[in-house]
Amino acid sequence: MDELAVELNNILEGTAAWRLLSDFGKRMYFPRGIIAQSGEAKKAAAKANGTIGMAFSNGRPMLLPGFKRYMPEFEPEETVAYAPTAGNEKLRELWKNLMLRKNPSLNAERVSLPVVTPGITAGLSYAAELFLNAGQTIISAEPAWDNYRLIFEERCGGVVRGVQFFDGNGRLDIPGIRRAILEEAGSGSVRVILNFPNNPSGYSPINAEVNALVDCVNEAAYGGADVLVICDDAYFGFFYEDDVCRESIFSLLAGLHERVLAVKTDGPTKEDYSWGFRLAMLTFGSKGLTGEQFGALVTKLTGSIRSSVSCANTFAQSLFIKVYGDETTEARKNDFFNVLNERYEAVKRFTQAHKDHPRLSPLPFNSGYFMCLRCTGIDAGKLRRELLEKHGIGTIAFGSEYLRIAFASIEKEILPEVFTTIYETALK
Repeated sequence: MDELAVELNNILEGTAAWRLLSDFGKRMYFPRGIIAQSGEAKKAAAKANGTIGMAFSNGRPMLLPGFKRYMPEFEPEETVAYAPTAGNEKLRELWKNLMLRKNPSLNAERVSLPVVTPGITAGLSYAAELFLNAGQTIISAEPAWDNYRLIFEERCGGVVRGVQFFDGNGRLDIPGIRRAILEEAGSGSVRVILNFPNNPSGYSPINAEVNALVDCVNEAAYGGADVLVICDDAYFGFFYEDDVCRESIFSLLAGLHERVLAVKTDGPTKEDYSWGFRLAMLTFGSKGLTGEQFGALVTKLTGSIRSSVSCANTFAQSLFIKVYGDETTEARKNDFFNVLNERYEAVKRFTQAHKDHPRLSPLPFNSGYFMCLRCTGIDAGKLRRELLEKHGIGTIAFGSEYLRIAFASIEKEILPEVFTTIYETALK
């Protein structure tokens, strides 16, 4: 093992973070030297393409005016020069301040400086490499974003334990989630990924559910288990109901217990309507880590970035620094949010009016870009193909049981027609 890795391990030794590190994570250091269904829909979904995790208006992706305004104003250092491996320092500080503003419960002393990653997918992959060995289990919602299995199982050799997160009353199944966490705690460590707003369901917990989830983690930690919680906050902020918790659960986990290590993956990708810039953040949080120990984790993460993509896009980082200072940004984001909120309300009205459909029932949804229909007596994959081939409507099938519709990418005016077609086709 390289002496630099040993040095970092010595800094972390005795902490939950050190015990949770994978073999790869323990070896990592920073050297001191030098998708098929969406593709089908893109070709054939002439009527409406509900497969894309992007927000559209008049057939084009929504675009903040600040991006256009500042593109001609950059110096070469802001565009074509290499960025630091961990990201532009100014942007990292800026994002931390934004994160603290959005999450008032978060203690700035309990979190690291965010590290820039080339997209949230990359951030999740880095977290998996650092903290998941082959054969180790990570708890996830079922259904979940299909990329989780690619990342945690195929890339890292881990095992995804899918847990049905919803009860029969449209809320989180806290007893079921607690049972899974405590069962895994029997091995001495627990790894969980929490994705809110959830993809594919479009659900975020209410305050009481967040507190209950935190209690589950706390119980496992007090019982002697080390607990890693990855908070996939890709769609953070798209909350449409008043009772939804407005903070990330990361805020409460970061200062919970010395045995708990929280990892937050978030960023501008979805929050700031900039999907193709592939820019995200990864932040560590724990009550049990000092500034030096946070620095050691950041260094290991930086080594993982260096050994894969080297650094994230320089121009995108420079652009966001400008856009976050632009006076039009917040107002325009609010306008975009209102558009998505109206689309959510249209889907909500339709599903409530058709709640007695014999084959389709929505999973709980109150946030995000998507909603998901549970299919009974009909195969979701077959329904997807029929909607695409006969009606020009693109959707995503999650196995044979779930059909996801991205209402964020469909105009409000045609949502009732689109859902009417989906519901009627399921009956044939």
